[in-house]
Amino acid sequence: MNLSDDQVQTIVNRVVQDVLKSTPVEFKESVSEENWGVFQDMDDAVEAAYEAFLLYEKMGIQDRKKFTDCVRQVTLDFKEEFSRMAIEQTGMGRLNHKIAKHENVAKHASGIEFLQPECYSGKNGLAIDEYAPWGVIGNISPSTHPSPTMLENIITQLSAGNTIVFNPHPASKGLNAYVIERCNQYMVKAGAPRNLVTCVSEPTLDSAKIMFGHSKTRLLSVTGGPGVVAEAMKYEKPVIAAGPGNPPVLIDETADLELAAKEITWSGSFDNNILCIAEKEIFVVDSVFNSFIKAFERQGNKMLISQQMDHLADKVLEKSGKHYLIRRDFVGRNANILAKVLGLQLADEVPLLFGETEAEHPWVVAEQMTSCIPVVRVQNFEQGIEEAKKAEHHFEHTSSVFTKDMNRATAFAKELKTDIIVINGGTLRGNGGDFGESSFSHTIASPTGQGITNPRDFCRHRRIMTAGAFRFV
Repeated sequence: MNLSDDQVQTIVNRVVQDVLKSTPVEFKESVSEENWGVFQDMDDAVEAAYEAFLLYEKMGIQDRKKFTDCVRQVTLDFKEEFSRMAIEQTGMGRLNHKIAKHENVAKHASGIEFLQPECYSGKNGLAIDEYAPWGVIGNISPSTHPSPTMLENIITQLSAGNTIVFNPHPASKGLNAYVIERCNQYMVKAGAPRNLVTCVSEPTLDSAKIMFGHSKTRLLSVTGGPGVVAEAMKYEKPVIAAGPGNPPVLIDETADLELAAKEITWSGSFDNNILCIAEKEIFVVDSVFNSFIKAFERQGNKMLISQQMDHLADKVLEKSGKHYLIRRDFVGRNANILAKVLGLQLADEVPLLFGETEAEHPWVVAEQMTSCIPVVRVQNFEQGIEEAKKAEHHFEHTSSVFTKDMNRATAFAKELKTDIIVINGGTLRGNGGDFGESSFSHTIASPTGQGITNPRDFCRHRRIMTAGAFRFV
């Protein structure tokens, strides 16, 4: 019997889930009796990272590359283990997609190549602009992508010459501590100072506040929910914050509907939609609405009637402030898990549930990070832009449009003003790496304006000017 790749992966996923249920992963405080960057007290974690920085700043940029290459190797060596641990601890996502995220980090996380100095020479002499480290960066890492985000931040921020202290999300604290231990072991073996990267073993909001306010954390890097971002902003130091998104898609009457259905299915279902960059709602011009629905079904997605979308919202969403948000138990879950709420039995490989809703529906107006996506009918392209802008809430994060009219694509881009705009492709393509072009990062800093971050964003910009000299041409 010949099996397709998807069928093989489905069998693998089921086996892994069975193994995880029967033999839970045991997490140790440390992989040895030595301390490899994991501390009980946040003050100790910051102080250790600061002592490491005093040694690290005396090293050359090629040393940075050598040590970050070690982190890339850790990412590849432990990609399966880290991915299994993430599923065990958080319950979110799909194993094969998590492995792919680690591979993407190892290959495409940005490094020292972004730090080339810039020189300006003229009649008044020579000016050189350089990128200098801040010192110790305080980091918050999320539970949605616990190890890929941490590993990518380590590569990027160490490349910039900084050392790092993490307050990980409590839901993935065991995995994150294990990642830090492994990274430090590999780097020390290559000649690095101890504790280039540290964390606390029991992260809490209080330990985060200590990290935010500590005199020896010079810069804060926060990837998390609106609450923790707002807390970090209270402190009088620079913040690079990856905030919320609610990426809309607009499909007009000129679009290649089969392409749109295929790309949105792939991108929107990747790791069960827990990426903030992934499509969260689809607006379709009325004249091609029914044709798109059929194309979307042909991609293996399960269509729900409007009453089922309402019922599912009642069961898996809860009121949070002005909007409804997905209940924790349903974040990043497979479509067949959501379908069970409706009494439906679906195969594990079904990518997404979807159904028609109004533009004001709870599935539309807030970021629902799970395997269900609403589809909204609009009368024309212009109304589609207006509804997409409302759904995006001026987060200025990510959006996409499917059209063969490049004037319309331009108008969409100018109106949405998001940091990432994708034309005729899944939104995951906008973050470079394996799926697109240019640089890649798990920290997409829309609230603070850096967008897709790279090592330059974690540096101070310094200039040296030699007045009246070194102009030798």
